[in-house]
Amino acid sequence: MSCYEGCRTKGGPLVTVNGDPLDLRLDLRNHSPDGFDWGSGGSGPAQLALALLADHLGNDEEALNLYQRFKWAVVAELPRKAWTLTGRQIAEALERIRAEAENGGPS
Repeated sequence: MSCYEGCRTKGGPLVTVNGDPLDLRLDLRNHSPDGFDWGSGGSGPAQLALALLADHLGNDEEALNLYQRFKWAVVAELPRKAWTLTGRQIAEALERIRAEAENGGPS
């Protein structure tokens, strides 16, 4: 299972998956050509949410359908300095997001 890590460096935010840089996935949506961010609801967190889900799900269409909700539920809440997310944690968050959507919760 994948392990995603983010930290702030002198060169800016760095996000890896299993030790390799995570692709920005600007080909899907260009929210933040300057890179990822987290801990808020802006464009950098939107780009991170999309990239995380595209990598985790392996399904670009599904990632595009879920990333804004994932941004608010997970990425906006990540600690500012550094964080780690496992594939299992992402899967659990997606289960909650899908359940809320089915029950008429936030979309």
